[in-house]
Amino acid sequence: MSRPDPDAVLAQVRAQEKRDARGSLRIYVGASAGVGKTYAMLLEARKLAASGADVLAGVVETHGRQDTAALLAGLDLLPARSLPYRGRDLPEFDLDAALARRPALVLVDELAHSNVPGSRHPKRWQDVEELLAAGIDVFTTLNVQHLESLNDVVAGIAGVKVAETVPDSVFDGADEVVLVDVPADELLARLKAGKVYQGAQAERASNNFFRKGNLIALRELALRRTAERIGDDVRAYRVEQAIAPVWKTDGALLACVGPRDNSEHVVRNCARLAGQLDCAWHAVYVETPALQRLSDARREATLGVLKLAQELGATTAVLPDAEPAQALLAYARSHNLQRLVLGRRHGQRLRLSRPLHARLSRLAPDIDLLEVGAGAATRPRAAQESPGAESTHPNRLRYLWAGLIGLGAALLFSPLSNWLDLANIAMLFLLVVLLVAVRFGRGPSVLATCVCVAGFDFFFVPPRYNFAVSDVQYLITFGVMLAVGLITGQLTAGLRFQAQVARRREARAHSLYEFARELSGALQNEQVLESTRAAIAGAFGARAVLLLPDADGKLVSGHDDLAGLDAGVAQWAFDHASPAGHGTHTLPGSPLFYLPLVAPMRTRGVLAIAPDGGRWLPLPEQRQQLDTYAALAAIALERVHYIEVAQAALVSMESERLRNSLLAALSHDLRTPLTSLVGLSESLLRAEPPLAANERETAAALHEEARRLATMVANLLDMARIESGAVRLNRQWQALEETVGSALRPLRQALGARSIRTRIPADLPLLHFDAVLLERVLSNLLENAAKYTPPGSTITIAASAREDRVDVSVSDDGPGLPPGREEALFEKFARGQQESALPGVGLGLAICRAIVEAHGGKITAGQAPEGGAMITFSLPRGTPPALPDMHHLENEVHE
Repeated sequence: MSRPDPDAVLAQVRAQEKRDARGSLRIYVGASAGVGKTYAMLLEARKLAASGADVLAGVVETHGRQDTAALLAGLDLLPARSLPYRGRDLPEFDLDAALARRPALVLVDELAHSNVPGSRHPKRWQDVEELLAAGIDVFTTLNVQHLESLNDVVAGIAGVKVAETVPDSVFDGADEVVLVDVPADELLARLKAGKVYQGAQAERASNNFFRKGNLIALRELALRRTAERIGDDVRAYRVEQAIAPVWKTDGALLACVGPRDNSEHVVRNCARLAGQLDCAWHAVYVETPALQRLSDARREATLGVLKLAQELGATTAVLPDAEPAQALLAYARSHNLQRLVLGRRHGQRLRLSRPLHARLSRLAPDIDLLEVGAGAATRPRAAQESPGAESTHPNRLRYLWAGLIGLGAALLFSPLSNWLDLANIAMLFLLVVLLVAVRFGRGPSVLATCVCVAGFDFFFVPPRYNFAVSDVQYLITFGVMLAVGLITGQLTAGLRFQAQVARRREARAHSLYEFARELSGALQNEQVLESTRAAIAGAFGARAVLLLPDADGKLVSGHDDLAGLDAGVAQWAFDHASPAGHGTHTLPGSPLFYLPLVAPMRTRGVLAIAPDGGRWLPLPEQRQQLDTYAALAAIALERVHYIEVAQAALVSMESERLRNSLLAALSHDLRTPLTSLVGLSESLLRAEPPLAANERETAAALHEEARRLATMVANLLDMARIESGAVRLNRQWQALEETVGSALRPLRQALGARSIRTRIPADLPLLHFDAVLLERVLSNLLENAAKYTPPGSTITIAASAREDRVDVSVSDDGPGLPPGREEALFEKFARGQQESALPGVGLGLAICRAIVEAHGGKITAGQAPEGGAMITFSLPRGTPPALPDMHHLENEVHE
């Protein structure tokens, strides 16, 4: 067994530590309701409880099934939490109680359930995630039609679109998946016996969703999806245990792509075979030193085949290795691929090496090999070259240099014949061959070997200066020199190739490290843009520009645009979060490649890349590196965005705190002189003897303005006290109509000629509230209504009791509220009319909302039935204390 990779072992240890900190999730999955998921979950829970485990039944939906309900006996049941919804109280899973109870295991039925509005999470699977994060194990159930990826498939089968779905990541991330399976006929028999649904619901189900064809199709989906999930577990276990032999548990295929004409035929056949077997498949190209020296046309054609495989659904990879058989087998074993698909070779000339399929058969007898027959040639004539062929003009210089070096070595060593033996001179020639192989590769080293052997014969072997050989033994020397030179060149070229591969990998890793390090310190978008442009230019030799969205979602560039940049293509890539342009199926004629920057929360921009010289070789490892650059840039942009949000929030909080402190200080300093001013003006109005008419009018105006200013100062002080948390509610059980009367008495003068109408039922229950603060709410609402209605208008105060609350409204028959500003009116310093000349600072409704919400209520604004404005607030009813029996008390007094 080979030594495991230390980095992989360290990653496994860290992943295990994270798993140990979280709870374990087991999902009981089935094709549909009624297969027995809840029943199986309860059976296992009872076994664990009997063995001493702390099991809590958080929420279990029995749907009236007696057999299922009977299994709850003896289990610790968590009381449901009651939440109001549309006039009814609905039971829900009490997440906080489960977290406080903190059992070892919680049963949470129906993972796809949508919680009642008002719950902490909208979905039950999110409740489960919080339980797991707290280290609590969870058993849950799920029907296959609720998986997000199968939503449209189920809709096409059953004709019903499932509204409640669960992300596939939750299902795939489960620690255990238990399939509960029942044949369709048996499930239909259960439905008829009333073991699935009761009464009319069972009849509707049998006529619609529960048809035999639907159940068979859903059963197949459940089996296949569970098999995929278990396949992931098998692969993870093999990696964790470093298991090399292939386990034939999966029918996955591996297509071996090469530079020959039938590679495309191999890929298409493998895709069809994978479709027939309904299995995953991979396509791999092993790039040897000889293949790395292919012409650009040959390389592009091979990479085009890989791209075709990716479009047909394959997982693709390019493996740099000098030995294709070993590279293919290592990839197959690491991915547990049991079948290799190769193209059949035809019309081959004599080869010294064994063919690939023979080497694979010898190295891995446990792996199946499938040979695909020849297909129609699809490549242009220019691309149909032998695998060993090399591009002409780039390599001519290498061969020329190799020949000149061999000839120069012969001339340089010729004076040494008088001092060195022929064996030592032969060693010098082998050294030259070795140096040529290191510098120029395999092909030039072969030429240098031949030149060196010929030079050794011509200059050193007697008779000298001709190619005649006086001693037959020298032929053996020539043969050994040639063989050693060829072998040495081969090995040296292989090592050179591996060194080049290692350097490329190290360069990619270093560039990613440097890029990530630069982005970690970026605090502005401009820094991210510059780092990304520099990284793309350094890694790919291409020019790039980042386009970021404005407030309306339209992309803008902060730098000079690249030549050929198409804003429409970039916007499409941004809106659809999909690559576009050069090398893609979306506007492939574009000279630029557009890659969206997809962050965890949203798409943050688009990276536009202009390939150097207009050419772009889409190597899979290059594309993966480019995707990594894009992901890092997207995360950095998102981090910068939230830094700006946090800074803005901090500035807003500090500004709010400073404003509240200033308002409180001003209010305290203004309240005393204003109180004196109101008192003095009132004294003038009551002076004896009475003032003259014009003087009395001035005093009345002074009194009214002073009182209005005092009200504004009181509102400012109240808002400052509320936001500082200094207000403490003095809540008591009392009648609402008394508080309404207390609010109306001091407002007689402010209401003027407006009529007040009250509609408060006599049987309105007592409410638990702070009378002083609620009187302030009513006063502000009445003043607000009087301010925006003409004299002679009618203001109505109405109240009505609901099951869980009492609604109180103040309405008028005036001009009504400005459309679209119903919610904005409750903000601080907001006015009903933006350019209103009416006095006020816009704090009345904000104070009302703060007081009502402090009582646990809610306040809203809308249009009254009469056409004016209506402000409605609700207070919770609660349970008032029982009143004493007055008749009984009277009897006691008389006695």
